[in-house]
Amino acid sequence: MEVICELKNAEIAHKDIPILRDVNFTISKGELVYLIGRTGTGKSSLLKVIYAEVPLKLGTGMVCGYDLKGIRKRDVPYLRRRLGIVFQDFQLLTDRTVYDNLLFVLKATGWTKKKVIDARINEVLERVGLHFKGYKMPHELSGGEQQRVVIARALLNDPDIILADEPTGNLDPETSEGIMRLLIDIKEAGRAVIMATHDYNTLRKFPSRTMNCEDFKLEEREISVIDFKALQNGDMIIPPFQID
Repeated sequence: MEVICELKNAEIAHKDIPILRDVNFTISKGELVYLIGRTGTGKSSLLKVIYAEVPLKLGTGMVCGYDLKGIRKRDVPYLRRRLGIVFQDFQLLTDRTVYDNLLFVLKATGWTKKKVIDARINEVLERVGLHFKGYKMPHELSGGEQQRVVIARALLNDPDIILADEPTGNLDPETSEGIMRLLIDIKEAGRAVIMATHDYNTLRKFPSRTMNCEDFKLEEREISVIDFKALQNGDMIIPPFQID
């Protein structure tokens, strides 16, 4: 499979304070990777490095053909067009319809032809099962529907990678499962999906390669023992690991 994102000997820092050291991470097209770990151990910061919101100061990083170490500020928007970002708190524009939320993104990224824009918006809304709800305001939608709009927005520019930061964190289990099935469909269509999560139910029901952030390290883990009590207060504690 084609590697689409690779970090080598990288240091992930927040305000010059190291969070993860000596990070070696790759993801290929058609692959889903979970990022797990306690709050504050670097999951979201790692995603921010990948979409060039946080600079990579040590090590090397290539994402969608862009060098994270040497990327110019003017090239960052072009990198981000190759990425789709899904936030836990949706970040939809509350003063405009679903259609206009998507229209805003397309116009901001250089789309100009109305027929082409309309066709693309209809295509992504149908992809997420909301093709009849473009006229709705965000507050008229359920949490799951709003997250589907966010995923539709992430798909607009046909990205190579979907970055999902706790996409099921505010959703009930049934709705979370629907969102996960949608993300897996997107992965199986050939995109890479990197998902930060605390949701052990998701990890158990939809197993995939899992990377754990802990003690300044990012390491692959095989989770075979799940301590659901560790989910109290929204903070995940890594349980003991059993090696078969």
